[in-house]
Amino acid sequence: LGIIGKNGAGKSTLLKVLSQVTPPTTGKIQARGRIASLLEVGTGMHPELTGKENIYLNGSILGMSKDEITSKFDKIVDFSGCARYIDTPLKRYSSGMKVRLGFAVAAFLEPEILIVDEVLAVGDAEFQKKAIGKMKDVSRGEGRTVLFVSHNIGSIRALCDRAIVMENGTVAFVGPVEEAIQYYLAQGNAKQIDLKQREDRIGSGIFKFESISLINNLSQPSKEFLSGEEMIIRVTYVCADLELLSKQIILGFNICDQYDQFVLSYVSDEMGFMMPELKSSGTIDLNIPRLLLRGGEYRIRLFSSYSGTGKN
Repeated sequence: LGIIGKNGAGKSTLLKVLSQVTPPTTGKIQARGRIASLLEVGTGMHPELTGKENIYLNGSILGMSKDEITSKFDKIVDFSGCARYIDTPLKRYSSGMKVRLGFAVAAFLEPEILIVDEVLAVGDAEFQKKAIGKMKDVSRGEGRTVLFVSHNIGSIRALCDRAIVMENGTVAFVGPVEEAIQYYLAQGNAKQIDLKQREDRIGSGIFKFESISLINNLSQPSKEFLSGEEMIIRVTYVCADLELLSKQIILGFNICDQYDQFVLSYVSDEMGFMMPELKSSGTIDLNIPRLLLRGGEYRIRLFSSYSGTGKN
């Protein structure tokens, strides 16, 4: 189960309550099974103890016998990659090493419920990939429950089947992971951007854009999209010259990066777009089946002209 939401939505607090680190203000927590948590770097570990001693300490806290812990000790050390430093006090470990050891302990001591906060972001890319793979094994292969909080949508999508979206300390959405991601990306986005009051427009104004909205693959307005997703640019327009409507109107847009450099251009007649029958006002959808852009902030510049004149 993925848990996503904006900063301050209550994700980490929820996990602390579920892990019995923080008591709930009201209500109660009911859990069926042994819980292991990795909420912060070094969670449940003592800095003065060695890595080896911390493995046994954590196992004891989870209710495991010394023999049980010993049987899994080599796997934990091997997965963590900390064999060279296993007899070194934890206070000498880097934050990445603490995360490696802490995750290995939490995952291999076989809790029925594994709770992981976005602490994995501290680890390197190779370890994050290993950790996601191990959580998949725990949840799908061994039938255990994993609660995973992350701002990395790719990790949520790779690991989770379902997700909840949190807003202001409450659950705003529960459902399949793709629907939850789209809901999250659309949070707080303007439904429609009004263009009528823009003062930086050029052209004759005969054919004029009134508004624009960006529609995701769930038919919801959004200002955030994942690379490879479908995006529809929906514009409303007005036309002051009815004769102009008999000519071929050409629509297009440029997408510019944060440095104002063109990275993508779309012109309706060049792309084979069949323009709908136009009226004095209406709506037009420009469809991008796969938005192949790297992560970042972009701006869209709309333009229109009519064939044979080049006039805007």
